[in-house]
Amino acid sequence: MHSLELVVATKNKKKLEEIREILKDLDVRLISLVEYENLPRVIENGKTFKENAAKKASKLARFTGKLTMGEDSGLCVEALGEKPGVYSSRFAGKNKSDNRNNLKVLRLLEGEPERRRRAYYASAVALADKNGLIGIVEGKCYGRIGFEQRGAFGFGYDPLFVIPRYKKTFAELGPEIKHSMSHRFRALKKARVILQKYIERRSKS
Repeated sequence: MHSLELVVATKNKKKLEEIREILKDLDVRLISLVEYENLPRVIENGKTFKENAAKKASKLARFTGKLTMGEDSGLCVEALGEKPGVYSSRFAGKNKSDNRNNLKVLRLLEGEPERRRRAYYASAVALADKNGLIGIVEGKCYGRIGFEQRGAFGFGYDPLFVIPRYKKTFAELGPEIKHSMSHRFRALKKARVILQKYIERRSKS
């Protein structure tokens, strides 16, 4: 029996699995938004990942009455003025998909040499309960954009995001290596500290 339930403000199965894997040794039961009906709509119109993560966590914590984690993440490409940024998931517009988003990035970078393809992934994680925001942290992972999509693991821009040390994309490296160095891993590592303190405070009260 877990001592604490944590609502993860996402319906994205792959993202939930990634978070579950990274937090697996914490005494916490993760609950997806799929388990709730009539959820309030969270309009992700923040100018930063942190703003969007905080909005998700706070609004859904008030609705569920439980400790809630909001996460927002995306890709920032230097040559594109840090875009797609907060628009990462909907970069290709109305008919967005991971593949269409990736193709748009490749199209915008067409003809750009390797040195102009620097990029980073950013992830912001916010924790809130029914009383308000508890904490917010951010993690980043630096790499570059490849010249084509490669690999079958992961999701989002993983088939484009090359880690120079390995000369492979996140989608080629697979979950084990990705989860040891990704932006989400780095943000969740900081969030774990906040979670552990929260669990300790609850056990004392």
